[in-house]
Amino acid sequence: MAINSLRPYVAETIVDPIAKIFIKIGISPNTLSIISFLFSIFAGTAYYFAGDDYFGLAAPYYFLLVAAICVLVNSGLDALDGAVARLRGIAGKKGDFLDHVIDRYADVFIVSGIVFGGFCPWWIGFIALAGILLTSYLGTQAQAMDIGRYYGGIMGRADRLVIILAASFLDFGYIAWNDSAAAFGTVFGGFSFLGWAMILIAVGSHITAFQRIYHIWKALDREDKT
Repeated sequence: MAINSLRPYVAETIVDPIAKIFIKIGISPNTLSIISFLFSIFAGTAYYFAGDDYFGLAAPYYFLLVAAICVLVNSGLDALDGAVARLRGIAGKKGDFLDHVIDRYADVFIVSGIVFGGFCPWWIGFIALAGILLTSYLGTQAQAMDIGRYYGGIMGRADRLVIILAASFLDFGYIAWNDSAAAFGTVFGGFSFLGWAMILIAVGSHITAFQRIYHIWKALDREDKT
């Protein structure tokens, strides 16, 4: 995971200092997790409204900017809840469980919003979402089988969110530059930037799933031989 390799640097220079501010304020890790979940709902809803002329708005594509900001807040709070728990010395199984449940629901809301907003065909979104959920399941399944939690592979959640964020800003900029919502979905190859992002995530997530399957299978094979 490319983004995951930067986690120690990001944690030390950005996440931990902000987490210390939240600790002083008295905000709990679970509260941050729930707020991050709410922003994933806002993001999915904004993607949905960005795809058509809802509410009689002249430029509904501005919802793309709202969606991107909500995804950014969701990903930031997702990193902060764990940091707050770690710095306070209260990291535990219940918080970890809640964090994983919220992350999966957040993935569903964000991807569903992109699909129902018309940024990509439903079948591409379905394949992408299946790959996302499989990779997450396999990461924790390894831990359940006493192999140890494994989040290896070419695409993790941080990578997916960065791709979605970049595509959202590119789509917004492309439509605004053309000064017309008619430019929606006509970037190249008949897909918007978000459409291509979903294709990339669909392929990358399933490759990651197979990488994790291979890792778990090899680990189980070594156990059988001991």
